[in-house]
Amino acid sequence: MQNKSKKHSSPTLRKESPVSKEMKQRKLEMLLQKVRGFEDPDPALEQYATPAPLAAELLHFAYMKGDIEGTVFDMGCGTGILAIGAALLGATKVVGYDSDPEAINVARENAVLMDVEVEFVNCPIEKVNGKANTVVMNPPFGAQCKGNDRPFLSAALNAGNTIYSIHNSGSFNFIRQYIKPSVVTEWYTTSFPLKRTFKFHKKDVERIEVEIYRINSLSHHNY
Repeated sequence: MQNKSKKHSSPTLRKESPVSKEMKQRKLEMLLQKVRGFEDPDPALEQYATPAPLAAELLHFAYMKGDIEGTVFDMGCGTGILAIGAALLGATKVVGYDSDPEAINVARENAVLMDVEVEFVNCPIEKVNGKANTVVMNPPFGAQCKGNDRPFLSAALNAGNTIYSIHNSGSFNFIRQYIKPSVVTEWYTTSFPLKRTFKFHKKDVERIEVEIYRINSLSHHNY
């Protein structure tokens, strides 16, 4: 997947864990292609499966910054692709949260399929407890209900030191203002191959521009 704009600073290498010593972005993408998506997606919850190339891109970005270690939370994990990818990259502990029990069941099956240890918790995003070194997420864009991404941002800022999040194109000014006093350290634009999921979709695959953000949380705690 080609990025349409450059990150604002260069990723820094970290010491690789034995689990992921040879893990490259393309290899991670190929593994994540095996993760099952939603069986009966709900448009009100904006349950669009995160494509494997985009999931691998976000996770590899975080990995190269040294952020896939310690405890990683996946907020609104759906069927678990980001959480499972974090586990494949060697995170010590991974927890995925989602309000949809059916998605959580599929996520647990996916973790067994991929032979990784991930805890999946069925609860509303506002009820997430605990602290993490890093939060990864692909929250609702607010296409069906404006502002649906806000509870996810708030929960992520409360739980994690560093947040990696996917948002609709043109979100920078909103994100920057909403997260204060936390700060965006890096962000860039890439593409999201959105497959036909609901009846109102007109194309089999539509590529939309999205933005990936790395946020340093200064709001609530030091983990």
